[in-house]
Amino acid sequence: MRTMSVDIATFGCRLNIHESGIMRGRAEVAGLADAVIFNTCAVTNEAVAQARQAIRRTRRERPDARIVVTGCAAQTQAEMFAAMPEVDRVIGNDDKMRADAWQETRAALDGASPAKIAVSDIMAVREMPPQAVVRAQAGLPRAFVQVQNGCDHRCTFCIIPYGRGNSRSTPMHAVADQVRALTEAGHAEIVLTGVDLTSYGSDLPDAPTFGALVKHVLQSVPELKRLRLSSIDSIEADRDLLDAIANESRLMPHLHLSLQSGDDIILKRMKRRHLRADAIAFCDQVRRLRPDVVFGADIIAGFPTETDEMFARSQDLVAECDLSLLHVFPYSSRPGTPAARMPQVEGRVIRERAQRLRATGEAALRQRLASEVGATRAVLIESASQGRTEHFLPVAISGSEPGRVRDLKISGSDGLRLVA
Repeated sequence: MRTMSVDIATFGCRLNIHESGIMRGRAEVAGLADAVIFNTCAVTNEAVAQARQAIRRTRRERPDARIVVTGCAAQTQAEMFAAMPEVDRVIGNDDKMRADAWQETRAALDGASPAKIAVSDIMAVREMPPQAVVRAQAGLPRAFVQVQNGCDHRCTFCIIPYGRGNSRSTPMHAVADQVRALTEAGHAEIVLTGVDLTSYGSDLPDAPTFGALVKHVLQSVPELKRLRLSSIDSIEADRDLLDAIANESRLMPHLHLSLQSGDDIILKRMKRRHLRADAIAFCDQVRRLRPDVVFGADIIAGFPTETDEMFARSQDLVAECDLSLLHVFPYSSRPGTPAARMPQVEGRVIRERAQRLRATGEAALRQRLASEVGATRAVLIESASQGRTEHFLPVAISGSEPGRVRDLKISGSDGLRLVA
């Protein structure tokens, strides 16, 4: 007899983590028994390889489990996963968010259908599905609300539009309703998340901007203590967003930017919509509006044709934009993308550049942490041993109740976290 359990292994971004919680609830309601769901990532070859390895390991450890694969890699490489003997079912990236898809999956695994692949055309999807956010995130100190999915841009290195589809948005009133429900459920901090957040609203009636959404949420849910944004594209920041950054104290002073490179030629070859000067100017402008802001950023090391001089400009951008929280991605060639057809940088060089860029980021973080000593910060308690400041800086604590926001004096730093 199968046990009524659903386990999820999540790879990749925060959006996947958010969606995994929703999937678990819907799979359990559908009665899926003794199942392991793999919510995959397609950003790098390594992420796909890690998912495949985890699937094989799970089959060895749990020979009777039902293995379901979904996520971006399942959407873009469904046949590959379906060919794995360990896999029982492959579900598309839009399908995974539909309750009926999990009912169909249960029926298929119970023998109603021999079909192994249930992947629909992601490019045909035009609307966001309803989401059971309260159930999915109960008990967590920080909750996520997905306001947007997909991307209309075609950066030459990126496979994600083919895994997520075109940009589509959740109406503002529905976002505010979700934020209100999560706030009433006890979440002190809400994070607005999506694939390309700053493209929010272009598909909705009257085309509201992302900044308009931020203001609407803060005005509609006055009891919300903290609102945070996931990664944004600085070149798309609208006037309302800048106004909210300047004047809304409940909007956290931490922005994570999708920069990718500090060299103009590489940015053009990536088909990005900003240049180096645009990134620096944006950070300077926001810092004038909100002097205590902390910036994070994504940067790719070893993009095709990148020379040592071009890479050096990416390294220098850390200081020029005063980046404190760096996400470094060694370039990974994704089949089907234009960048995969460009002259590639040697793997050894890519790894060495990524290591150097990470070291630069670690030094910048240590400098930021040292500058915080002596300050009093509002810390969201994540666990009995760690919290996060308004600036998303990690804080080592002891014995506090998760979910509370406490004013704590920063007494030191261990180089990786603040100490309060």
